[in-house]
Amino acid sequence: MSIEAPAIPGRRAGWSWQKVGAYVALTKPRIIELLLVTTLPTMVVAQRGVPPVWLMVATLAGGALAAGGANAINMVVDRDIDRLMKRTKNRPLVTGAMTPTAALVFALSLEVAAFVELWLAVNLLSAVLAISATLFYVFVYTLWLKRRSTQNIVIGGAAGAVPVLVGWAAVTDSLSWAPVVLFAIIFIWTPPHFWALAVRYKEDYRAADVPMLPVVASMKRTTTEIVYYTVALVVVSFLFGPVAHMGWIYMITAAVLGAGFLYFVTRLWGLAQNGQATGRDAMKVFGYSITYLTVLFVAMAGDVLISNHIH
Repeated sequence: MSIEAPAIPGRRAGWSWQKVGAYVALTKPRIIELLLVTTLPTMVVAQRGVPPVWLMVATLAGGALAAGGANAINMVVDRDIDRLMKRTKNRPLVTGAMTPTAALVFALSLEVAAFVELWLAVNLLSAVLAISATLFYVFVYTLWLKRRSTQNIVIGGAAGAVPVLVGWAAVTDSLSWAPVVLFAIIFIWTPPHFWALAVRYKEDYRAADVPMLPVVASMKRTTTEIVYYTVALVVVSFLFGPVAHMGWIYMITAAVLGAGFLYFVTRLWGLAQNGQATGRDAMKVFGYSITYLTVLFVAMAGDVLISNHIH
C-alpha cells in the first residue's frame, strides 16, 4: 500500500506525460511507422511523381490514426495473454497505466477521426479502405484467428497490406492491378517476417496458448514454410515491374533484395535441418525482412522520380 504524495505542479506534469506515453504505446508506433513507409512510395508510383504535399500529409495522418486505433483495440482484446508474455508484459493495459474502457474509447475515437479526416481531406474510398483494414484486423485476426488457427498471421496479414490500397486510392480515387500486386507483396511478406519473430518468442506464445506456427510445428516445418513464402514474395516483387511499368532501378533492387532474403531464409532452413537454428538466427531473418520491405518501396518511388528527371 502506498501513500499518495500531495499534488504539486511538477508531479502532475510527470504523471500527465506518463499517461501520454501510455496512450502512444497503445498505438504501437513502430508498426505504424512500417505501414506509412509503404504508403508514401505507393502514392508516388500512383502519381508517377510527387503528389501534393497536403495530400501526402492528409493520407499519412489518416492512415496513422486508423492503424493506431486498430492496434489499441488489439491491446484491449489481448490484455489477458499480453500479461503472460515477456515481450508484452509492459504494455499499458498490463501495467495498469489505464483502464480497458479508457483504452477502448481512445481507440474508437481514433477510428472515427481517421474516417472523417480521410473522407473530408482525401476521398471516401481511402476512408472506407482504412476502416475496413481495422475491422479485418480486429474481427478476423484478433478475435477469430489469432487464438484458434496456425494460419492466423497468414490471413490476418491482409490488414497490414491495406495501407498501400489507401495510398493508391488517395491519389487516383480508384484501384487497379498495380495496387493489388502491391497488396500481394505485403500479404506474402508478412508470414516469413512474423514467423521469424515468433521463433524467437516461441515460449511466450506457448505460455499464452497462441498457436503461432513455430509453437505447433517443428523448426524444420516452420523454416520450410518461411522459404516457400519468400520464394513467392520474390516472384510477386518481379511481377510488379511490368504491371506498374517500373524501370531498371526497381527491377535490379528487387533482384538484389530478393537474393538477400533468400540467402537469410535458406540459411535458417539449413540450420533447422541440423537442429542448430536459434532465436538469434531467426531474428536475423526478421531484421532483414524489415530492411527488405523498406528499401523495396523506397526503390519504387526512386525509380519513378529518377525516370521523370531523366525524361
